[in-house]
Amino acid sequence: MNHQLSRRYFLRSTAALALAQLLGGCGGGEAIAQILLLENSIPSQSIRDFRKSLTKNSKIEFKPQIHILQIFNSLYALQDYKKPEQKIINAVDQILNRAEVFPSLATLGDAWLSSAIKQNLIQPLSSKSLLNWQKLPKIWQKLVQRNSEGDLADDGAIYGAPYRWGSAIIAYRRDKLEPLNIKVKDWQDLWLPELRDRISLLDSPREVIGLTLKKLGHSYNLDNLNIVSNLKTELSALQRQAKLYSSDHYLEPLILGDTWAAVAWSTDILPLLKRYPEIEFVIPQSGTSLWADLWVKPRLPQALLVGDSKDKFNQTKIVDQWIDYCWQPRTAKQISLFTDGISPILATLPPQEIPQDLQDNVFVNSAILNSDKSEFLLPLKPETEQQYRDLWLKVRKSL
Repeated sequence: MNHQLSRRYFLRSTAALALAQLLGGCGGGEAIAQILLLENSIPSQSIRDFRKSLTKNSKIEFKPQIHILQIFNSLYALQDYKKPEQKIINAVDQILNRAEVFPSLATLGDAWLSSAIKQNLIQPLSSKSLLNWQKLPKIWQKLVQRNSEGDLADDGAIYGAPYRWGSAIIAYRRDKLEPLNIKVKDWQDLWLPELRDRISLLDSPREVIGLTLKKLGHSYNLDNLNIVSNLKTELSALQRQAKLYSSDHYLEPLILGDTWAAVAWSTDILPLLKRYPEIEFVIPQSGTSLWADLWVKPRLPQALLVGDSKDKFNQTKIVDQWIDYCWQPRTAKQISLFTDGISPILATLPPQEIPQDLQDNVFVNSAILNSDKSEFLLPLKPETEQQYRDLWLKVRKSL
């Protein structure tokens, strides 16, 4: 799953097309709550049950998207509504005349949250109207409480509602490593000479530099890379191990045996395990990076929030109902059982209420993931971001 910003948004010239995809499919002037969600992140059974719980006058549309980037782009395109300086305004107007459905809620990854706040693409949620907010463990509440710059703030507004999580892992080919008597347990094993030119790394400075920091006993969120004197040397050595960098296309080489190990996101690897029993994975013992999928509330253009349109596009009630529904124990179990992520609500349930399949799930019972060894990738100070960029460029150019 690619929760990192791999490119800076998208070309303005594609805004009309993105907005057409966002708005298409509904019309007729009805007030409809539209939810943009990441494909396969919510079980279809949960959606059906929620629809049944609504009154006849409540209308809701779920629009699955393949990538988080698509959703982010849609939120960005929405801000171009009725901007006279936009050269494509005529095309946008044509689209808006044919469709009157706008997103009331959307999925974003936690790594996108800071940028969405800074770009003014989303607005805060209200804890008073979210009945189950207090059920959310404190670690998850802190993750989404941000100031207007997107930084963590204990007294900040609530900018997201976490509904599932996962982690970075090491996937490997058991059939390739066992004959060499190699047992992958931690990040340091990626530096083994037997894996030279046999691993794939995520095309992400935060993940690759972060796992190297972990190997050296530091945090993913270290705020000064200059204090780690051997960091560049270790990164250069790791690069010599790599056959490729990719956040999207690292699975096929692993399946074909071109690579023997891969730094991967759990949601990418878990669906492969039954089809390819030779692929296994490990949660690194020194800790790993965590990610979360969040519900966020798009900030609609002011032109949509005046006059009769204000009521038409204000779908706060049904949005709050959906978020609370995702935080109910029954839905939390469904998300954890039937998607490749785990609901944060699961940690609040008594052990006897957790189905056996989930009790046996390594992501539920992992002491590593449930300790301070594992971390979310938090927003960095501008000077630290520059250190990451500079180091990444130096290392990638070193070969």
